[in-house]
Amino acid sequence: MKKICVRLLQALALVVVLAVAAIAAYLQHPLFGHLPEGDRQARIAQSPSFANGIFHNQIDSPLSTTDQSELSMWMETIFGQKGHPRPPSAIPTIKTDLKALNATQDMVVWLGHSSYFVQLGGQRILIDPVFSTNAAPVPLANVAFDGASIYTANDMPEIDLLLITHDHYDHLDYPSIQALRPKVKQVVTGLGVGAHFEAWGYDKRAVQEADWYATVHPVPELHIHVAPARHFSGRSFTRDKSLWVGFALVSPQRRIFFSGDSGYAPHFAELGRRLGPFDWVALDAGQYDPRWANVHMNPEQAAQAAEDLRARALTPAHIGRFSISPHDWDDPFKRITAASQGRSYALWTPEIGLPIYLDGRAHTFTPWWETVTNTR
Repeated sequence: MKKICVRLLQALALVVVLAVAAIAAYLQHPLFGHLPEGDRQARIAQSPSFANGIFHNQIDSPLSTTDQSELSMWMETIFGQKGHPRPPSAIPTIKTDLKALNATQDMVVWLGHSSYFVQLGGQRILIDPVFSTNAAPVPLANVAFDGASIYTANDMPEIDLLLITHDHYDHLDYPSIQALRPKVKQVVTGLGVGAHFEAWGYDKRAVQEADWYATVHPVPELHIHVAPARHFSGRSFTRDKSLWVGFALVSPQRRIFFSGDSGYAPHFAELGRRLGPFDWVALDAGQYDPRWANVHMNPEQAAQAAEDLRARALTPAHIGRFSISPHDWDDPFKRITAASQGRSYALWTPEIGLPIYLDGRAHTFTPWWETVTNTR
């Protein structure tokens, strides 16, 4: 009996060693990117938001707002009871030929979740493009909704500017970034994120990293203001070594804003005073949960943030393609619709692929999510 126990323990130890070795080997995959070092790290150290080896939010923002451990929180999210985090059937979409669009027309095309194709000031811009059908470092995790993956890198025209808000997998997708490389002229992102791009073969001269409140001038007709966000970063076990940001894009004719992932905070009102009013804003309004209330907005907070920004139109973001939280997939659409009643802005809720024109023309949007919900 004693010999059997010893052999079992030896076998278990071998399994643990092999599992650890397999994980360590997999973590060398290029999709995990690279941490900042050298001159890049020296520049990061000068940021007012960097202290004790990591970046910090402007206000205290622990990831968990409960007493449970982070591991327990994620295990509960993965294996606990859920409502309907995925739609029961394919969602409706409209595939616009992006290559055929007139580049002088200011417009936005939602590509799902937090990915956008933008034309502004004569520039063609991609924001947080994720064309993969799973937004995670392992297959079959965080799989896109049926019908939502209608675009690939091949559908993109030449891209003047690629903007990345932060390095989480549902915003910085390794296969998409690699496939886009021949088409991208310039990248703008937060401090430290350029280490990933350099590791993935991008010319570092084409990647501009910026701190909160910095302004980038890619062409005279367009200013990119790098904005604060309330979130975190990291692609493996190491967190907050690169900066998470939002973007305000300002041309002589328009002002638009992308929050990136962000909890509600005073920076929205500050940006509204500094840079508003905005013609249109896309705000984090999904994947919320009371357990991580500091780092994602719920729809009611997004509605308030739109007013803080002095927005004329709001489109909810971080929804419609991937499910990271246990809330119903259509809950953000329902709640933002209710929260926007009587507000100072117009609520624009296009299907994936439908152009939003920014030239002042009237838009009419149907509650398309109801056509999916009603099939239950």
